[in-house]
Amino acid sequence: MKATADVHPLTGDAPLDRKGVLADALRRRILSMELAPGAVVDELALCEEFGLSRPPVRELLRQIAAEGYIELETNRAPRVAAMNHDSLHSFFLAAPLLYVATTQLAATYATAAEIKVLKAIQEQFRQAIVDRDVENRVIYNDAFHLEIGKMAHNEYLMPSLRRVLIDHTRLGTIFYRHPTTSDMQADLELACLQHDQMIEAIERRDPETAGRLVREHMELSRRRMAEYAAPQGMDVALNL
Repeated sequence: MKATADVHPLTGDAPLDRKGVLADALRRRILSMELAPGAVVDELALCEEFGLSRPPVRELLRQIAAEGYIELETNRAPRVAAMNHDSLHSFFLAAPLLYVATTQLAATYATAAEIKVLKAIQEQFRQAIVDRDVENRVIYNDAFHLEIGKMAHNEYLMPSLRRVLIDHTRLGTIFYRHPTTSDMQADLELACLQHDQMIEAIERRDPETAGRLVREHMELSRRRMAEYAAPQGMDVALNL
């Protein structure tokens, strides 16, 4: 279904809300694996679906390519960012470092208003667990850690955090498509509790505890995710 907003009558530019709808839709399709890693992103189809001309669509694709969602190469169609064994090995090494750094900085610099936003995201994550809603579960987990990254107020960490979160979310989508067993549900409930504890540590300005909690949180998901991400015989360590 096309977006309903009209093109600006004087400039001919697409309104910001239509481009925003496209951006949100593309990010969600990539994170939910509706668009698989390496899949071609069809510019013309997006133009038709969202009622946009090619220039704003290309501008949007450049934007989300800079965020790490897609790959742009000269004389080739845009493609969803790949996931391979080399990139996933790098992910498992980098993710805990980035999560610890951003969470500790959030515990130092977060404002009351930002913490309120984080709590709202956590409630949505909690409800997705109760509802056994796989897509929203991984989307709101992504939003939770991205919000903590914003609360760190460090422009050098954010690009790397955004890229790590893309693959974390896609790995979570792959893993959580499997039937939810009792031990998996217990892990999800523990993850939710760890989120609560991280919020508490951030709120009381305790970076040491916040860092410890997010490392434990990463380790909770790492082993299960590695079963589906790592090639047979590959040891993906987190002894950093």
